[in-house]
Amino acid sequence: MEDNLVDNTQVDFEKDDYRYMKQAITQAKKAYKLNEVPIGCVIVYEGKVIGRGYNRRNTDKTSLGHAEITAIKKASRYMNDWRLENCTLYVTLEPCQMCAGAIVQARIPRVVIGSMNPKAGCAGSILNILQIPTFNHQCEITKGVCEEECSEMLTTFFKELRKSKKKNTTVTTDGE
Repeated sequence: MEDNLVDNTQVDFEKDDYRYMKQAITQAKKAYKLNEVPIGCVIVYEGKVIGRGYNRRNTDKTSLGHAEITAIKKASRYMNDWRLENCTLYVTLEPCQMCAGAIVQARIPRVVIGSMNPKAGCAGSILNILQIPTFNHQCEITKGVCEEECSEMLTTFFKELRKSKKKNTTVTTDGE
């Protein structure tokens, strides 16, 4: 169902996409401070952020600690419903298979993505769970909002992580 895929080379982003993606980036920075992969998410309903989340997998010791899952839980509590039919989800990195499935299950109609994830993304990179035509719900996808900032944060995080791991694995001898 490629009809819903927005080609950002031919269309301008909606006016508020930058503003809300900046809020998702703020969430990602919270994850960064916890030494978590810096991914952030906000869910918007009628111009109001009703759900926020950032990665907390290591902090909370759970594979479910993804930004999108946390934001969906909070938005569902706000709406007092599991259906988030009139909402838009903004996320700094393309959702994984679990998060893409949760987005479809929550009936979120529009997903705005900062940067794509060629290694594990399920909104078009590896799979496109958000637009499988045989599912009972598909999402409109907008890619590349604040892409450079989202990508740079992740690149910097992983460079620092590799540097830190290398430093911690370097064995020094003191002449023994």
